[in-house]
Amino acid sequence: MNYTSDVIKLAYEELDRRRERAIAVHDARVDEIRKNYPEIYGVYSEILSTKDRLTDAILSKNANIREKISAIRDDNLRNQNELKVRLRRFGFPENYLEIKYACPLCEDSGVRNGNRCECVTALLDKFAVEKLNEQCKIRLGSFDDFNLSYYPESYSYKGSVINAKELMAGNLKFCRDYADSFTTDSPSLFLYGQTGLGKTFLSGCIAGELLRKGVSVAFDSIQNYLREIENEHFGRSDGDTMQILLNAELVILDDLGSEFTTGFTSSAVYNIINSRLNMGRPMIVSSNLSIEELNAKYDDRIISRLTGMFRTLRFIGEDIRQIKRRNCIFV
Repeated sequence: MNYTSDVIKLAYEELDRRRERAIAVHDARVDEIRKNYPEIYGVYSEILSTKDRLTDAILSKNANIREKISAIRDDNLRNQNELKVRLRRFGFPENYLEIKYACPLCEDSGVRNGNRCECVTALLDKFAVEKLNEQCKIRLGSFDDFNLSYYPESYSYKGSVINAKELMAGNLKFCRDYADSFTTDSPSLFLYGQTGLGKTFLSGCIAGELLRKGVSVAFDSIQNYLREIENEHFGRSDGDTMQILLNAELVILDDLGSEFTTGFTSSAVYNIINSRLNMGRPMIVSSNLSIEELNAKYDDRIISRLTGMFRTLRFIGEDIRQIKRRNCIFV
């Protein structure tokens, strides 16, 4: 994946901060032990001196150098065991004086076995998503602000009378539970219904909850994503939006069907949806179009996945924006 220089800079700055934090915590613990627990610190000092003792033994060129090195190593092992005993005796964990790196694989160096550590890749993906989200103008709302009073208990829909409030209460609960229990094995969701019924709002609530938990969520309109993908494909801008969307833990594609459809955009939409499904990575897709309208706009490969492999949530009612306008509510 191609990462921008800004994303690379952010990732390695975070790596430096992690390493500095780990060392600072370790130094504070050593200082605490030195001041308050001389019984522990004496053994710890002996362990720290092992390197110097080995160096002196090697440089001495003594005939029995192997025996000296073996004796030093035996002393070191005894001291390490004794350190654990004394730490436990005074109520500390055995590893209290070890440096606790965020990534034990590379010790926050970013390099493992001569290659970039997976922790760096995770940071790069995280910051790439955050950079992509900066262009999003969609508000990250709160479930508590979802007002069910806008949905009637009796609503005529396709020749039937439906309790829209009850249906939407179920959608609200489902989305709240989805955010509460989200994992990378969660199902993909397809939210559809006419404009102004809360699809984008509830998507934003899910995104907001998960972002606060540290989940990597890419959230924007399909129009914006496709514009970026097209610009990058034809060399008009840098970045790798398509790969970012494939790597994120959750992708939310808002307002599917609003984009100008070309062979390129249809292919890109299919690639995102199909690739994430194949990788088992969840996504949320919303659309103001009916299934019939989507069928007329996209080929069967996209529609069959949306209707057959996503958990569908239908949104019914009157456009809330129109209701607010009639009642002079402008918030």
